[in-house]
Amino acid sequence: MNGIINLKKEAGMTSHDAVFKLRRILGTKKIGHGGTLDPDVVGVLPIAVGKATRMVEFMQDEGKIYEGEITLGYSTTTEDASGEVVAETPVLSPLDEKLVDQAISGLTGPIIQVPPMYSAVKVNGRKLYEYARAGQEVDRPERQVTIYSFERTSSIFYENNLARFTFRVKCSKGTYIRTLSVDLGEKLGYAAHMSYLTRTSAAGLQLDDALTLNEIEEKVQAGELDFLHPLEIGTGDLVKVYLTPEQAEEVRFGRFIELEQTEKELAGFEGDKLLAILEKRDTLYKPRKVFN
Repeated sequence: MNGIINLKKEAGMTSHDAVFKLRRILGTKKIGHGGTLDPDVVGVLPIAVGKATRMVEFMQDEGKIYEGEITLGYSTTTEDASGEVVAETPVLSPLDEKLVDQAISGLTGPIIQVPPMYSAVKVNGRKLYEYARAGQEVDRPERQVTIYSFERTSSIFYENNLARFTFRVKCSKGTYIRTLSVDLGEKLGYAAHMSYLTRTSAAGLQLDDALTLNEIEEKVQAGELDFLHPLEIGTGDLVKVYLTPEQAEEVRFGRFIELEQTEKELAGFEGDKLLAILEKRDTLYKPRKVFN
């Protein structure tokens, strides 16, 4: 069994939980996911099965799209709605929406983030959330991420000295939307947290086409495997090049080929089938992974 699954991860399970359950449903151990989702987050979780697991790193690289809500007025330990309140800054008067949008615009492009304490980032061999649960603080490594687009998608609503609005963001891998929400609040002078989040797109897969674990299990029991997408969609944002028969033959033997490209990595196609991932070495390209 080979292919990529567009799984709609439901709230209350980790990405690892989803993979574990799919191993049972599909009866295969060779499964991996293309980008972790927090337990409370719903949305697209790309799953690679069989030979497609070799595409996981490229599936993770492609930009992801999220839709969610930010609440101004208090912050939490986890930076989302599941944590305990740690700071309160009541919103006592309406915000200037132009200033809000300017602050949002200021958080686009390459930015530096500090991962939240309640995250799976490892420091000295331990995950940050393990330190957090033990009540310990540690220095967290900064990381650069890219926010390709960030926009407010609703009016600002006010209730109980809180302000809420929805947003849409496209970002690189490694981005914490919880932290982005907190950072926006700081720019506006308020404690803030991410109220909810849905991932609507990842690795070229869309939420509208995603299936839940129960729906996949029903299809498997009925002998229907149409939920398995070809591994070609896992090439993500890689530039595609179409190889000549001569070039394809060289690639199969693992030989260098010459291409008029500048990208570090390319997806080399033979017709409509992915043949290899090609890596630039000086002025030539060498097959990094060959699939056919």
